[in-house]
Amino acid sequence: MEYFDPKMGEENLKAENEFLKMKLMLEQGTQFGKIDKEGKDLPPEIENQFLNNVLAFEKQFAEHKTIKVYAKIGKPCHFKPVAEIPDENMDQAWEELRNYLGSHSIDLSVCSPNITSKELYRFTTEELFEHEMDDIDLPGWVHGFIYDEFHPDPVYDNSRMVKQDLMSDIFRKDELIWGHHYANDGFCFNGTRYDSFEKYRDRINRFKFLYDEMELLECEIDKCDVSGSETLITGYYKAAAKSGNNETDFSGRLSVKLVLGDLGYWDMKEINLEGM
Repeated sequence: MEYFDPKMGEENLKAENEFLKMKLMLEQGTQFGKIDKEGKDLPPEIENQFLNNVLAFEKQFAEHKTIKVYAKIGKPCHFKPVAEIPDENMDQAWEELRNYLGSHSIDLSVCSPNITSKELYRFTTEELFEHEMDDIDLPGWVHGFIYDEFHPDPVYDNSRMVKQDLMSDIFRKDELIWGHHYANDGFCFNGTRYDSFEKYRDRINRFKFLYDEMELLECEIDKCDVSGSETLITGYYKAAAKSGNNETDFSGRLSVKLVLGDLGYWDMKEINLEGM
């Protein structure tokens, strides 16, 4: 009389997992280690599913088949041109289109809050539908697209850069980290020119060293003018720093001039902060 031994089934699964690992190491140069947070091995059935998914991905990626988004989602004909949709129905139309994309494991997200539902609908039907994508199908796999990568919004991007990568970087206790946003050929900070980010970083870090705590309390951008290859941002900021029992407030107007570099990225060229 034959019977099923769970231990033998688990041992066979472990042996298959070791074979799959060896295959991935030899063919793809993959390295394996402990996966969960406590450093324990995964259950063999979960590890097996993971390894087979990796193999399936590597196989499909190696074949490198591409397909237009429109064909990937079944070439739908029921989505009207954007010009035929009344403005009051646009939010609903975009939601239906986005849900349809999601049902085919495609997601379109957007970072800038300045982009309307109408523009997202137009972009999807007129541009994204014609975009070539990798033809990969795996359980749980989602193909993600970001609108801003096709059409950057310099008003949003540059305002965000000033608030987060300039002001928040200065008014925090840790050392400066966002050096790649400063112009490589030199820039000015409060009237002083710096030929390299390193010299500027040393000065700001010495300023930080004077205090035990630092915090940016407010940073409001009230104007962002983009003109050709230059952007001028103005606004207001407020920050506080503590050293022992003493607290120092910093506040005033800010203005930042950015220039468009050769590689298409915006760099900070002139920075002026009142009260600092």
